[in-house]
Amino acid sequence: MHKNALLCSVAADIISTVEFNSTGELLATGDKGGRVVVFQREQESKNQPHRRGEYNVYSTFQSHEPEFDYLKSLEIEEKINKIRWLPQQNAAYFLLSTNDKTVKLWKISERDKRPEGYNLKDEDGRIRDPTTITALRVPVLRPMDLMVEATPRRVFCNAHTYHINSISVNSDYETFMSTDDLRINLWNLEITNRSFNIVDIKPVNMEELTEVITAAEFHPHQCNTFVYSSSKGSIRLCDMRASALCDNHSKFFEEPEDPSNRSFFSEIISSISDVKFSHSGRYLMTRDYLTVKVWDLNMESKPLETYQVHDYLRSKLCSLYENDCIFDKFECVWNGSDSVIMTGSYNNFFRMFDRNTKRDVTLEASRENSKPRAILKPRKVCVGGKRRKDEISVDSLDFSKKILHTAWHPSENIIAVAATNNLYIFQDKVN
Repeated sequence: MHKNALLCSVAADIISTVEFNSTGELLATGDKGGRVVVFQREQESKNQPHRRGEYNVYSTFQSHEPEFDYLKSLEIEEKINKIRWLPQQNAAYFLLSTNDKTVKLWKISERDKRPEGYNLKDEDGRIRDPTTITALRVPVLRPMDLMVEATPRRVFCNAHTYHINSISVNSDYETFMSTDDLRINLWNLEITNRSFNIVDIKPVNMEELTEVITAAEFHPHQCNTFVYSSSKGSIRLCDMRASALCDNHSKFFEEPEDPSNRSFFSEIISSISDVKFSHSGRYLMTRDYLTVKVWDLNMESKPLETYQVHDYLRSKLCSLYENDCIFDKFECVWNGSDSVIMTGSYNNFFRMFDRNTKRDVTLEASRENSKPRAILKPRKVCVGGKRRKDEISVDSLDFSKKILHTAWHPSENIIAVAATNNLYIFQDKVN
């Protein structure tokens, strides 16, 4: 009994999403237990002006609880699937978090003063006997220890039959979309009881279902444009000005399959697990099981760049299928200038590809590397033949250690990497 409880708590700690806010001052993580932890970057100290601030815990709150759908006899997990920050408008911060069915808007605010000197209640909050009130007091604000409060402002629910896999905030900052396997809904941030269905790929007969939606995102600057990817390896760009229901896409991106490479696993490994617009809005990046591809929005026929993430796993697809790893959904991110891309792999490895120099590097997020100021050494995987001293063999890779979720600071070379229940933050070497 005790051991099971321990296993549950460990599973609940597994990080399921990582996201920097628009300035990079805050970093939020969500986990399988429904919790959101927000880290804040320390301000530069006067004693050490060159030392950039580290990230410390700012706020922790329970975003979602486990629920039960009585009509379908289904448990709804509390696991946070995605977090998206809203641009900061005032002193408070706002973020959207979602589990499989419900999106919530949270406000995170600071309080360092408290009112004292009420007329109708005493300092403990108890209502005073009106007959004892003989004088009028003017309430005053007194300083108190800083408190960070997270309050749910809106709950967007009852709009998805299937599991929500992604949410995206529009550049108009008034609307956002939530995406499940077959539908995409558009919401107004102020209205919780109504959403508009903008994509519906559900066939009349579910036996004719051939693909599902895997991810969707709004264009960073054009509020009418969004993109969604599918399990068949295709990407559709849609324009909401064309019609209310975006059944017909404006552009269709798909790489034709090489017949000589066709195998039993072709369809599974071509499924796109993540799609991201570049900050400039000119390019799209997609991640499938073995590769990261960069697409130019003006060229639909083939990707502009293709990067092999772990090509050495092609010979292992059979065993990866048996242990279900072949269905892992890896994410991908751009750096602030769109010149470098990052994505995760197994054995706690993550990969970076420089688009200009075409160089790539494999780095490892591990406890040995997590000492402050430790420098990460590039890792190499050896496929066959003799193994050099620093190399690791494909057969000794640990597939239970996987980096699915990563985030890149919007303007600096700071990255956050989630390795199971550990969060690693790495930054460029400071002179």
